[in-house]
Amino acid sequence: MAPASLLLRAAWICPVAQPPIRDGWVHITGEVVTAVGQGPVAPAAARVEDLGSVVVLPGLVNAHTHLELSWLRGRVPPSADFLAWVGHLMRARGAFESPDEVAKVTAAQDAVCAMRATGTVAVGDISNALITPSVLVAAGVPGVVFHELTGFRDAVGRGAVEAARARHGALSSPEVRIVTAAHAPFSVSPELFRAIRDDVQAAARPLTSVHVGESAAEVQLLMDGTGPWRERLEALGAWRRDWMAPGCGPGDYLCDLGVIARGTLVVHGLQLSDRELARIAGCGATLVTCPRSNTWVGVGAPPVERFFASGVAMAIGTDSLASAPDLNVFSELAELHRLAPGVPARRLIETATRGGAAALQLDERLGSIAPGKAARLLAVRVPEGAIDPELALVSGVAADRIQWVGAAAASVH
Repeated sequence: MAPASLLLRAAWICPVAQPPIRDGWVHITGEVVTAVGQGPVAPAAARVEDLGSVVVLPGLVNAHTHLELSWLRGRVPPSADFLAWVGHLMRARGAFESPDEVAKVTAAQDAVCAMRATGTVAVGDISNALITPSVLVAAGVPGVVFHELTGFRDAVGRGAVEAARARHGALSSPEVRIVTAAHAPFSVSPELFRAIRDDVQAAARPLTSVHVGESAAEVQLLMDGTGPWRERLEALGAWRRDWMAPGCGPGDYLCDLGVIARGTLVVHGLQLSDRELARIAGCGATLVTCPRSNTWVGVGAPPVERFFASGVAMAIGTDSLASAPDLNVFSELAELHRLAPGVPARRLIETATRGGAAALQLDERLGSIAPGKAARLLAVRVPEGAIDPELALVSGVAADRIQWVGAAAASVH
């Protein structure tokens, strides 16, 4: 039996790979887009749905979050100082940790449901305990779980990577890939960085993630080996006496180590110089910005206009519910638009769709509306007669304006 066909009509179609189409349509066969067009003439379909005054666009991609921290929602207040916020996070985790993982899994499941309700189709998730691969698989949300490793005092690195890899096989699936990732320059030794780099580069399609240049204290540590991060590491008994500051910024440091390369998600990047951004762009890496989280944790607003001007590939993330009020990528788009009103709305939307899908190596199926792509589409209600659908999408969209359509409609509740 041939797959059922469906024709969606709407006031606007935003394919992402091309300008918005007024009075457009999307033809779907089974779970795949077969054609996109405009006007009354369209391919025949078994069923036709006129969605009315909506914008149809591909599902959004949250390229950086920490679903494992969802149980900390409301327990880590905003701070004007990053290290103070980190201290609050560590104390909250210590105060509420327990052997029972049920509450943490439930919180992650609730977070995934909330993401889907606000239009997220795929996710790049940071995990330490690896409780989220099964959560994503059960929810039908494709993506990548970055198994994050730390160890500033690790003088070998290979053992930690091998131990991590041993856990991946039973948890990986066709829809949710698990890869190794380093946390940050202030928490990972050069040896561990190199071991993770070698593991990543051995893959057929290298993919990893690393937090880079989130705070000024990180830059100070790398430049001369002093400052708040050294003091914190010494207080924790995690300082390594033979560690030598590289005498450069975090972008240069990780490019020199070969950690930042094609397939690397460089997360945050607030402290990166223009030269470092250009170097990262030249490596073929993707910069993932999380603007609301940056403000929450006290590192300030990201230099969004500089990011886009640099030419680096861009994606967007929400970070965790320990550092953001929700996981709504549309709210991140609105914050980016507020911070950089001169950046065209179309480029911002691309960051949350095609950019994120490409960063997670899911762009063969997701990220745009085009023949052959998965029909996992959103319909966002806009005012009748709206003449700028892209501006409407970056001005803030709540869950009650979002409807899943196409192949995704039956599976999203």
